[in-house]
Amino acid sequence: MSERIVVVGFGPVAARLIDELLPAVRTGLVQLLIVGQEAEAAYNRVMVAELGVGRTTAEALAMADASELEADGVDVRLGIKVKRIDRARQHVVLSDGTTEHYDRLVFATGSRPVIPNLTGLNPDPSGPVLPAGVTALRDLKDAAVLRSAVAGGKRVVVLGGGVLGLETALAASEEGAQTTVVHNGPFPLGRSIDRGSGSVLTNSLRAGGVRMAGNARSTGIETSGPDGSFSALLLDDGSAIDGDLLVLSCGVRPRIELAEGCGLPIASGILVDHHLRTYHEPHMFAVGDCAEVRCPDASCVDCRTAGGPSGLVGPGWRQAEWLAEYLIVLARDGQAAADALEALPKEKPGVVVLKARGINLAVAGDNQADPWDEELLEAGAVAGRARRQISQWADPEHGRYVKMTTRGGVLEGLVAVGMPRTAAELVVLFERSSELPADRSLLLRLDGPDQPVAGSTSNDPQRTVCRCAGVSAASIEDSVVEGCSTVGEVSKATRAGTGCGGCHEDIKGIIEKHFQAAAA
Repeated sequence: MSERIVVVGFGPVAARLIDELLPAVRTGLVQLLIVGQEAEAAYNRVMVAELGVGRTTAEALAMADASELEADGVDVRLGIKVKRIDRARQHVVLSDGTTEHYDRLVFATGSRPVIPNLTGLNPDPSGPVLPAGVTALRDLKDAAVLRSAVAGGKRVVVLGGGVLGLETALAASEEGAQTTVVHNGPFPLGRSIDRGSGSVLTNSLRAGGVRMAGNARSTGIETSGPDGSFSALLLDDGSAIDGDLLVLSCGVRPRIELAEGCGLPIASGILVDHHLRTYHEPHMFAVGDCAEVRCPDASCVDCRTAGGPSGLVGPGWRQAEWLAEYLIVLARDGQAAADALEALPKEKPGVVVLKARGINLAVAGDNQADPWDEELLEAGAVAGRARRQISQWADPEHGRYVKMTTRGGVLEGLVAVGMPRTAAELVVLFERSSELPADRSLLLRLDGPDQPVAGSTSNDPQRTVCRCAGVSAASIEDSVVEGCSTVGEVSKATRAGTGCGGCHEDIKGIIEKHFQAAAA
């Protein structure tokens, strides 16, 4: 008898889970119901800003087709909410008045944008009502609002100095809008990068046409524009930043209200074990932005320092792929066989990449220590463990900066601004926990006028090009050999480039290299 699985939420992670479950649906092993709050099927939210500035289309962002899924036997409900979950009866109560049974339920509810508590904004996180001219740039409707402002050359104010906010501001500026980034702190990305790289990044952003307002604490908004729309962001020093559109880029919070409402344990996200099962409830699972992997076993070393949901699409996709296998084995072979599967692998530390024309930034790990900060350099150097070492190089005039934090020669953190080839090499070494060359200046030469040093791992075909989907250069090259000639075709064949989009230029480079060799 087939198992009925209900997936609550229809975002990118849910789309990957459904894709992996489709073979079991087609054979009748699994019955699948998807409940999506939006009227559209899953699309790539990470690329919504690109849509908002006119660089892509809604069709290109689509990650699922409801009609195709229904043809395969999937029950798709769009524009519907799950109002309540009855755990005792294993039912979900939907906003259209219907009640559906589940054998297994998967929370894929994702996250919602943080709405700052500013005068003039509704701070209720569950139902914010934003005035005209204010958007959180989260869905397709928000993208249309940004598109209108950019097309009209309007003044766009971005509140928040994170990666998405910076990328939005740069893209909008490049496409003709007047943009200002307002952030709290001396430089953007303050939680991830150090002062030196922050200063270089700020100067690069300004050179890219973006006004920067640092150390700014906003208090409210002014709505004296046409029909009561946004006209200015008010600051605590009494000043104001005028604009026609305010883009809120203040982070996200996991959507956990539904799980909390039915009595499941939560922290930052919905608490799940290493099999993505919610605590004390074998019929429920969680994946993606709403899931916090922190098992209830107090002796688990990995979970002692586990953080909340990563907020990155790559880990969510890996969770979805793992859970699909678990659910299929569970339906086919039973609980014992499913539990015999190897647990979800621990995620490696994430790498943050700023993707923008003319600006290249990569950051990973701990970068707060300075070369002469003895206290931080000695931290953790116990029981024969090596102390930290810092290698640092800056050329602010040309927008270049590199910092490498190592322990025993192995990278623990990196920041690279304006050094794309060095950054690519460092990211490979970081992800592989490889030892750096004793002479760190060899890495800097990668962005020099001469050719890369021999043995550069950035030319390794096994290197990961798309970190979101975990696709190697070799896999992309194979798809090109088989006939893929555009980024879109490679994406369909390998899934590379379907996440944050930061690897698109690398994919283009692999395609061009192949066809140049063929022409020769």
